[in-house]
Amino acid sequence: MPASHQYETVIVVDVETTGMLPEKGDRVIEIGAVKMRGDQIIERFNQLIRPDFLVTREIESLTGITNSMLRDAPGSRHVMTDFVDFIGNYPFVAHNASFDQKFIDAELSLFGKPRPTNFNCTLQLARRIYSDPTNYKLGTLVQYKQLNPAATFHRALADAEMTAQLWLVINSDIMRDYGFTFLPFDLLKKVSATSKEQVADLLRKAAEDARHNQLDTTGNLFG
Repeated sequence: MPASHQYETVIVVDVETTGMLPEKGDRVIEIGAVKMRGDQIIERFNQLIRPDFLVTREIESLTGITNSMLRDAPGSRHVMTDFVDFIGNYPFVAHNASFDQKFIDAELSLFGKPRPTNFNCTLQLARRIYSDPTNYKLGTLVQYKQLNPAATFHRALADAEMTAQLWLVINSDIMRDYGFTFLPFDLLKKVSATSKEQVADLLRKAAEDARHNQLDTTGNLFG
C-alpha cells in the first residue's frame, strides 16, 4: 500500500459464542482482537471465556473450542475487564459487526461496564464496494481479494486478523479509486449505511471536499 496512505487506529474484533442469541442466554466463549495502527497490527488480545455451562457438540465442531478447553478458562468478568483495558477509546471493526456488537454489549452489561457503540462492518462495506463476490462471507472475501488466509477460520483471533486484512484492502481500494490519502472512520460508517447506488456519489463528493478541507478523525468510542 502507498506510504502516503493514512489509517485511523482501530480495534478489529471477533467473538465465538455458544449460539446466536445473547438475549436467550447464549454467551461469548472466545474473544479475539487486534489493534491496528496505520496498516500494522501493534497488539493482540485473545482469550477463552468459561460460560459455566456445556457447549453443544455443534459448537465444538464449528469452532474447535471444546468443553475441556473451557473448563479451566477464566470467567467473563475477568476477561471483559481486561478487554476494556485493551480497547481504550478506539472504534471497532468487525465482519457482520451487529453480531459481535450484541454479544460484547451483553457481556459488558452483566458487570455494568461501558458499552462500545462505535462499530463499522467489513461485510456491509464490501457489499457496497464490491460487486463480483459470490457471497460476502469472510472466507469468500479473503479469497476474492487474494489475502493471506488464516490457518483456522472460526477461531476468534484468526478471524479478527483476517478481518483486519480485509479492512485495510477496502480502505486501500477506496483511496485508490476516489483519490483519498486518508479515510475517516466516520466516513466509512456513512458508506456502510448508504445504499449501494448512492455510495459512488457520496465518496466522490467526500473526496472533493477532502482536497479543500482537513478531514477530522474519529471521536470517543463510547456513546
